[in-house]
Amino acid sequence: MKISNGIACILLSSLIAHADITIGKFDLASIRDTSTLETKVIEDWHPNPKDAAIRQKLVEITICEWWPGQKVRMPVTMLAPANGVCTNVLIENTSAQLKVTAASGAKLRLLKEHGVGLVFIGCMPIDTMEPVGKLHLMMEEHFIQTKSTRYTPAWIWGIGEMRALTTAIAEKDVFQPKKVLATGGSKRGVATAAAGIADDRFTAIMPVVAPVIESPGGPYVEGMMPSEITKMNDAFIAAMADPVGKEKLLIRQKARSDERITVKMAREAGWSDAEMKTACNAAWEACRTTNYLDALKQRGTEIFYNQGSNDNVSPGLVELGRRFPQLPVYIVPGGQHGGAKEAGFVKSVGGLPEVDENLYAFATHHFFGARRMVAPPKVMHQWDKVTKRLTVTVVFPDGSEPQENALWWSVNRHPDYSIAMEFDGWASAPLKKNGTATYSGEATIESEVKKLDFITVHAHQENGSTLTVSSPEIRIQ
Repeated sequence: MKISNGIACILLSSLIAHADITIGKFDLASIRDTSTLETKVIEDWHPNPKDAAIRQKLVEITICEWWPGQKVRMPVTMLAPANGVCTNVLIENTSAQLKVTAASGAKLRLLKEHGVGLVFIGCMPIDTMEPVGKLHLMMEEHFIQTKSTRYTPAWIWGIGEMRALTTAIAEKDVFQPKKVLATGGSKRGVATAAAGIADDRFTAIMPVVAPVIESPGGPYVEGMMPSEITKMNDAFIAAMADPVGKEKLLIRQKARSDERITVKMAREAGWSDAEMKTACNAAWEACRTTNYLDALKQRGTEIFYNQGSNDNVSPGLVELGRRFPQLPVYIVPGGQHGGAKEAGFVKSVGGLPEVDENLYAFATHHFFGARRMVAPPKVMHQWDKVTKRLTVTVVFPDGSEPQENALWWSVNRHPDYSIAMEFDGWASAPLKKNGTATYSGEATIESEVKKLDFITVHAHQENGSTLTVSSPEIRIQ
C-alpha cells in the first residue's frame, strides 16, 4: 500500500516499538479510484425541496473491502449551490441513514453565502455498522490475528472521509475542489484528523473533541488502565445517586469497550505484554496529528483543534501544551465530550455556539482569506504560594488584539481517564489590556492548592466572524 509524501518515513521512526504490531496504511491510489466506489444513486441531483437555491444528491458508496468478502458501504449526501462549480469543499460525517443530510449553522452559511460545497458521509460506531452487532467483533478478531491497525475504528473512519472526497470529485460538473476542509466531532473528529494526515487532497482540518496526543477514553486494550484509575471510576459510578444517570454512564462505558480488544483476547492469541502496550497507542496512530506536524506544515495543511478541558476522549492537554504550544487550539474550560444530561453532561463542546462560529471563521479564513487566523498566545505566569495568587500575562506574537479575554483556572484536577475529571470545576476572571497585543489578569485561590491548571480564552472579531482561541492548558504543581 501507498501513503502520502513524508508520512511513511515518520511512521517508521515514530512507531517501531514492536515489529509485530503494524500500522495500517492507506492505499491512496485505491482511495482515489472512482471505479471502486460502486456508486448507487438513491436521489439524483435535484433542487432542495425547501430552498431552490440549493441542489442535492444522495448516493451510497463502497468505502473499502475491509477484508476479503467484507465490503463497507456508507451513504453520501452532496449539497451545492443551484448553479456553478464548487472549488471550495467541506467534508463532514453524518449518520448512516439513507436520507439526505440537511445543512445547518455555519455549514449552511458557508453554502448559501459563499458557495462552499458540502459533502456528508456516514460515520458510526462500529457495532452499529452492517452487519449490525457483528462487524465490530470481526474487526477485533482481524486485529488480534493480524496485529495490523488497519482493523481498528480510526482506520475505517478515516478512509470514509477520503472516499467521500473521491465521490464528490467524480461529480465534475458540480465539484472541482482546490481547497478541502474536513471537520467533525468525536469519532468524526478522528476521521477528520486521519484523512488530513494521510491524504494531501485535504488542505485544512478542524477536529472537535477528538484525540490529538493521547488515546481516547483509555487504553485500546481493555484491562490495561492503571488500577488506581479503574478503582476511582468504579467508585464514582457506585456513588451516583440518579439511577438513570448511572445507567446512561454504564451504557457509554460499554459502547467504548465494544470497539476495543481485551487483555484476555490478546493473551489467548499469544500476544506479549509489550505488544499489548504498543497496540494501545498504535490503534490510534492514524489520527495522532502531533506525530505528523512537520509533514503537515510542509504540505501547508491548516489545523485548528476545538477541545474540552473535561473531555476523556481528548486527554493529555497539559502535555500537548508543553510539547506543542504553537498548535492552534480552542480548549473550552469545563467543556465536556457530550453525553446524557442525566449523567451530568451539560457542557458539550460540539454543541456550543462559539465552536460552530469557529468553523465559519476558520473556513472563511482558509477558503477566502476573509480574516486572519490568530496565532497561539505566549503565556507568562507567576504563582505566589504564600498569598496563593496567580498572575498571568498573555502576548499575541502576531499583534492580534482580541476583543474578549479571560483567565480560567481549576484547582486540584482529577487525573486523565478518570470520570471525576469530566466534572472538575473551573472559575474565571477577566484579562485586561495593558499594552500592544498584551493582556494581564490575576486570581487568588481560596482553597488548598496541590496543583493548579489554567487556560486563557480569547474571542477575536474580524470581518463579520468571531474566532475564539485559547492558550494551552498550563499546570502548576
